[in-house]
Amino acid sequence: MTRVTRRQTLRLAGMLALTRLTGCVSLQGARAVKVYDVKDFGAVGDGVALDTAAIQRAIDAASTEGGQVLIRGGRKYLIGTLTLRPGIDFHLADDAELLVSTNRADYSGPAAIVAYGATGLGIFGSGTINGRSPEFMDHFDTANEWWRPKMFRPRLFQLTGCHDLQVAGISIQHAPSWSLHLVGCKRVLVDGIKIRNQLDVPNCDGIDPDHCQDVEIRNCDIVCGDDAIAIKNSKLGDQFGACSNVVVKDCRVQTQDAGLKIGTETTQDIHDIRFERCNVQSSSRGLCIQLRDAGNLYNVSFSDIKFVSRYHSDPWWGRGEAISITAIPRNPETKVGTIRNLRLSNIAGRAENSIRIRGSAGSRVSDVVMDNVSVTLDRWTKYPGGLFDNRPTTAEPGIEPHTNPGIHLQHADQLVLHDCKVNWGENRPDYFTHALRAQDCANLSMPGFVGRAAHPDRYTDVAIS
Repeated sequence: MTRVTRRQTLRLAGMLALTRLTGCVSLQGARAVKVYDVKDFGAVGDGVALDTAAIQRAIDAASTEGGQVLIRGGRKYLIGTLTLRPGIDFHLADDAELLVSTNRADYSGPAAIVAYGATGLGIFGSGTINGRSPEFMDHFDTANEWWRPKMFRPRLFQLTGCHDLQVAGISIQHAPSWSLHLVGCKRVLVDGIKIRNQLDVPNCDGIDPDHCQDVEIRNCDIVCGDDAIAIKNSKLGDQFGACSNVVVKDCRVQTQDAGLKIGTETTQDIHDIRFERCNVQSSSRGLCIQLRDAGNLYNVSFSDIKFVSRYHSDPWWGRGEAISITAIPRNPETKVGTIRNLRLSNIAGRAENSIRIRGSAGSRVSDVVMDNVSVTLDRWTKYPGGLFDNRPTTAEPGIEPHTNPGIHLQHADQLVLHDCKVNWGENRPDYFTHALRAQDCANLSMPGFVGRAAHPDRYTDVAIS
C-alpha cells in the first residue's frame, strides 16, 4: 500500500480548493511522487557556489514523469534564472533559501524564476526566495526618500502562460523589482504567501496578475514599497486576452503605493473582479482603479475592507486618497475605455485625502453603488496637501491642485451612495471642504448619507453642480 505523506495530503487539499475554484480535477497530489533532491544533482547550498545548473538538472529530470524538486532546508542556494517545467512540485522545504545572484550574466530570462506554458506546476513550502534588494540599489535619494536602483535588477518570479498553477506557503523578501508576476495564466491559486520587501524601494510590487483568468489570491501577507496586489493588462501579455474572474480575499497588505489595485496598464478588458475581507494597513491609495488605456473595466466589487491611506514622498504615485477610481487618457492620443458596474460595500478607513470617482470627457464612469462606505479624513504627515494625483497621464496635469471634499465625484453617471458617511479628524486644513462634492454627474442618489462640511462656516455639507 502506498503511503500518502502529510505534504501530499496538503497538496491534495490545495488541488481540491483549486478544483472548487476552476472546475479542474487532478489527483496527482494523492499518489506518491518521486523526489528529486537538488543535492543529488550537484547543488552545494553554501550561498557562494552558483547552484543554477544543478537545480535546473533536477527540474528537468522531474519534468519527465512528474515529481517533487526538493530544495532542502538549512542551506542557501545561489541562483540565476531557473526555468520551471510542467507537472512538477517545486518545494522549498523548511528554512531553505534561494539567494538570487547579483551578476547579470547569471540570468537567461527576465526573472530569477520563470516558467512558460507549464501546466500543473506547483510552488510550495515554507522556504524563502531572497531578492537581495539592497545590493541592487545605487544610492538612497534623501530628498525623495527612496532608493535609486542600479541599471540591472531582476524580478523574482515571472510565470507565463501557465495553467492549473499553485503557489502556496513560500516567503519572498527584499525583491529588487516585482515579486510574483503572473502573465496569461489560467486556473491559479496563490495561497498564504508572505512578502517582506523594502518599503522605500520602487517597483517592488507584491502580486501582479496580468492578462490572467480564473485566479484566487487568498491569505497573503504583503509588505512592499510599490503596489501590493495589482490586476492589470500590460502590452507584454496582449496575446492572452482579457483579465477576468479574479478573487482576492483575506489578505493583509502594507505599502507606500496602492493597496488593492486595478491598472494602470489596461490595454484590454478587465472584468469580474472581487476583492473581499482585506486589510490595507498603510498605503498611498487604499483602493484604486486607474484606467489609462483602451480596455474596459466592468463587474468589479470591493467588500468588507479596512484601510489607511496617507501621503508619502513626491515620487510615489498617490496623494493619500482613501479610494481612487479614475478613467483618464494616458496621453492626448489615447482612446481610453470605460469603467462601469462597480460595487463598494462595507468599507471603512482613515485617509489624508478624498474618496474620488472621476471619469473624463470621453470616458464617463457609470453604474456605481457605494453601500455602507465610511471615511475619516485627517492630516498627520508632513507632506504638502490640497492635491489630486492624476498620474500617469500627459493628457492632463499629473498633480492637480485641488480642494479635498470627503467624497469627490466627477464625470460620472448612475451613482448610488447608500448609508455612506464622512467624518473629519482633528486636523482640518483649509482645503478640506464639503462632505460631498459632485460635478457633472447625472442620476446621483444618496439615501442615508451622513456628513458635515469640514468647515461649516465656509462650505455647505453637499455641493452639486
